[in-house]
Amino acid sequence: MTPTDPISFQLYSARNFPPDAAVLPMLAACGYTNVETYRPQYEDAEGFRRLLDENGLTAKSGHFALAMAETEFDRVVAVARTLGIETVVIPYIVPEERPTNRAGWEAVGARLAKLSTDFADEALRLAWHNHDFEFVALPDGSYPIEHLLAPGVLWEADVAWIARAGADPEPWLKRYAGRIAAVHVKDIAPEGEKLDEDGWADVGDGIVDWAKFWPLAARSGAALMIAEHDNPSDLTRFARTSAERMGALAASGN
Repeated sequence: MTPTDPISFQLYSARNFPPDAAVLPMLAACGYTNVETYRPQYEDAEGFRRLLDENGLTAKSGHFALAMAETEFDRVVAVARTLGIETVVIPYIVPEERPTNRAGWEAVGARLAKLSTDFADEALRLAWHNHDFEFVALPDGSYPIEHLLAPGVLWEADVAWIARAGADPEPWLKRYAGRIAAVHVKDIAPEGEKLDEDGWADVGDGIVDWAKFWPLAARSGAALMIAEHDNPSDLTRFARTSAERMGALAASGN
């Protein structure tokens, strides 16, 4: 990340605080210059683009379901072009569709690699966004993340989910340096706290060592640092606090 890269906000964090027409000006006032989109913003991509423009915001990355990317490829490309999305991010596989062995995850990785090539033909990048299950060892000792990040597939690293899996994010960030398109900046509350927010915390108020991980993420080549909270009780509080903390981290020169 460079000083000119935008501080971003994942709009999934605001799903319980509609409408976007009210959320976007609040985010701009907090200092965000970019947002990361997900499914609801694609229902009227032209209208959402107007909201972005009105608030001086961009949307350089967006989450799209794997099934949508594979079966509605042309629609994903059209949405990306309308919104100015540069990186298509595949964020999740529901539990019942997750493989249980290396061969299964390698097959998913092959699907992602094909999509990566297809999107590259449209001048778009493809990245995978992790949760915790990718960092649980398979029977052969490998990890799903190793197979998902097939050749050509970039990574949107969610550091807090790696930590929730009981893994150390540092070696993973170092291992995939140069292939990390973006990083989700979120925090984990101390055990037993923030139960009404599913155990997540505003950036800087939890146990994730962002003073350590921010510079690692910056050196990895990540162009977007994206604030996220899976269930904030107060959206404006979370957005403002996280923007201030992320701004301070970026200004530290790391």
